Amino acid sequence: MTTGKQIFSTLADGKLTVEVAETEFADPTGNQVLVQMEAAPINPSDLAVLTGAADLENAEYSPGKFVATMPEPFNSAQKARHGQRLPVGNEGAGTVIAAGDSEMAQALVGQRVACVPGNAYSQYCLADAGLCLPLGDMSSEQGASAFVNPMTALGFVETAKMEGQNAIIHTVAASNLGQMLVKICQQDDVSLVNIVRKKEQVELLAGLGATHIVNSSDEDFLDQLRGAIDTTGAYLGFDPIGGGQMADDCFKAMEQVAAGKMTEYSRYGSEQAKKMYIYGRLDVSPTILTPAYGFGWTLAGWLLTPFLKKAGLETMIRMRQRVQEGLTSTFASSYKRKVTLEEMLTKEAALDYRAMKTGEKYLVTPQAEPAKAGRFEFADLTLPIHRILFVSGFSR
Repeated sequence: MTTGKQIFSTLADGKLTVEVAETEFADPTGNQVLVQMEAAPINPSDLAVLTGAADLENAEYSPGKFVATMPEPFNSAQKARHGQRLPVGNEGAGTVIAAGDSEMAQALVGQRVACVPGNAYSQYCLADAGLCLPLGDMSSEQGASAFVNPMTALGFVETAKMEGQNAIIHTVAASNLGQMLVKICQQDDVSLVNIVRKKEQVELLAGLGATHIVNSSDEDFLDQLRGAIDTTGAYLGFDPIGGGQMADDCFKAMEQVAAGKMTEYSRYGSEQAKKMYIYGRLDVSPTILTPAYGFGWTLAGWLLTPFLKKAGLETMIRMRQRVQEGLTSTFASSYKRKVTLEEMLTKEAALDYRAMKTGEKYLVTPQAEPAKAGRFEFADLTLPIHRILFVSGFSR
């Protein structure tokens, strides 16, 4: 047995308790490896279990722990997890310190690997050797985000191709994932409409060579959006915001462009198919739709695991090879701050990463000791992803 610290999230009696706890990790067997975790990103997909919609502003904070009220209807909606002590952290990287008796597992001992254990906010984790990616000379920081964003960005383009589309709208275009998508679309000659919220984000994407950039903070945002859709023919969009009216704005702009091309009037609107995928809930408020865009529209959810299953093995292998060819450019990631397990649960940190601001991702360093007085170690890291970790059946 190996003993180390791990973060757990428990929802019970309307209270969410997130804490660092001493845990025993079983010795690896068979094809398992024991990884000493050294770096793990906080992705939006991690927050559903980590914090959800808990009231972090008024939570009770103590060293390595916070207890927050989970408001309704979110508490009742998560009834299935009530009382369960859940590990958190989808992906990360570290060094293999022990292995089961299989040849594959033994070959990884002493190597630095990326993995998707589901409990990455931990000093140690058990992982399947077949699902680990050896990082070679790369640091754990560089390999920590080797799966979620790269495969998701590629999945959007593959989805568009599967649906016969050659243009995409992305509503959070300045994010790490959004920047990857810009580069992928350039390489694949797929038109991309990039929606951002700040002038500096416009400049950032322009520096990457993005052509169609619209700023939702501008007064003429809808005019900009209609113009970009008219130019590109983008009637398929991907939206991680979820709540509010962004999807509605996209549908309206799509229909207005399509209706402007009609030669005969129809009370039912245009026959142009319009589709928006919601792939996250950066805004947990209700999704607002004001259907004024005919009847040829579809709002659906998009998750990586179902897509990979639908795409099939050949497509997944091709995606993996694609990432390996763009190791230091297309799939680079950046981080705003590095925090220890304890620092991750301070009020300042929790409120900051739960805000899910574009381009401000946190990196957790489980082996590091907490800084004195709860101070952070700041980092501004641009991290090339040298390889992609392919895992079937993994859910964001």
